[in-house]
Amino acid sequence: MLVPDPKVVRKLLTRYASLRIAQAEREREATARELEDVTYTLCVMMAVTDIHEAVAKADALLLAAGTAATTPAERDGEDGLRLAV
Repeated sequence: MLVPDPKVVRKLLTRYASLRIAQAEREREATARELEDVTYTLCVMMAVTDIHEAVAKADALLLAAGTAATTPAERDGEDGLRLAV
């Protein structure tokens, strides 16, 4: 089974959260399209069809990747904070 790169997953989660905030502040068609694309990509990467499941699986992946890292430098700045959906 292929495991997504935690760095890519972290970037997708960050982009997803940013787009959700931007869309909540002011709805725009371009933002909605990009949010849909990021949502789709995150779901495909996590092998699920629901964004809530995708975020939960992504969180678990990042947690496991952070646990596997032995030094703060290896954790690449991961601070253990989870993103809300």
